[in-house]
Amino acid sequence: MTIPEERLAQISHRFAELEARLASGTLATDEFVAASRDYSELEPVAKAAQEVREMRTEIAELSALTQDPEMRALADEELAELRQRLPEAEHRLAIAMLPRDSADSRPAMLEIRAGTGGDEAALFAADLFRMYEGYAATQGWKVETVSINANDLGGFKEIVAQINGTGVFAKLKFESGVHRVQRVPVTESGGRIHTSAATVAVLPEPTEVDVQIEDKDLRIDIYRASGAGGQHVNKTDSAVRLTHLPTGIVVAMQDERSQHRNRAKAMDVLRARIYEKMRSEAHGAEAEARKAMVGSGDRSERIRTYNFPQGRVTDHRIGLTLHKLPEVLSGNGLGEMIDALIAEDEAKRLAAMGE
Repeated sequence: MTIPEERLAQISHRFAELEARLASGTLATDEFVAASRDYSELEPVAKAAQEVREMRTEIAELSALTQDPEMRALADEELAELRQRLPEAEHRLAIAMLPRDSADSRPAMLEIRAGTGGDEAALFAADLFRMYEGYAATQGWKVETVSINANDLGGFKEIVAQINGTGVFAKLKFESGVHRVQRVPVTESGGRIHTSAATVAVLPEPTEVDVQIEDKDLRIDIYRASGAGGQHVNKTDSAVRLTHLPTGIVVAMQDERSQHRNRAKAMDVLRARIYEKMRSEAHGAEAEARKAMVGSGDRSERIRTYNFPQGRVTDHRIGLTLHKLPEVLSGNGLGEMIDALIAEDEAKRLAAMGE
């Protein structure tokens, strides 16, 4: 994609303008924060635009030199190299200029729920959680468990965790959907392969400014925790259920012994779910366009199969199969799948821009 010189000049001018404003020392705090955010978002675009402009200028100058018989051979050699490199630089610029999801830089709430398959599905949900923990470690992110509903075999009927770090949602947003596993369960004596599933949801974490929850819109129920948790938790009314009346979204939390801690965690999850609903409604007009991209983000969409007998992982949205199941499930090999999904999404959005 060739971007007009006029557009490159506009980018450079806007970036220089922001630099001058930040250096002026005259901005109020909120203005400085807004300008800093705009600057950091525009910086990679401005650098890519500058690289393209410099290469185009150099090509023009070298083309003029080819008219000189004494300089032609040297100029032709450099021209050939620059003309080969320019399309790559223009492609990098086009990707940098793609509209960014405002939530890409956010931390995320990861929710994994066992689906069809009983205990085996719960064990698979635990495998998926460990996979994301391993991948988070490769990215330098921090994973903090919010709530767990475990079974007796060490599987998770449901687990919710917060993942903090740089660009968490941008990397993990394509993980939402139904993940399917094909393997012989540990509980299967006949050696038959079973198919089980777990649902993954990755929600960008909002701030209190993004989602303001008023007391009048909230019903709070306090009750006695049930299940594992020891003597203390079973004797204390520490479990909290929050119902957001306008949306009907319900979040229950009982992992902590403190009612206050359970309420705080439940509010974090509630805020993330309300924010996801707001984003989903805002994207309603773009629903058809989003279908052309990599997945719709619909939790009911089957996105990936982990086949143990064949040692492979297949992502059905982009038709990518990796014969490295252990590496993917450890988290170390998941990056290859995630990078391919991001690249495919960028390619489709670039194609849509060019139409």
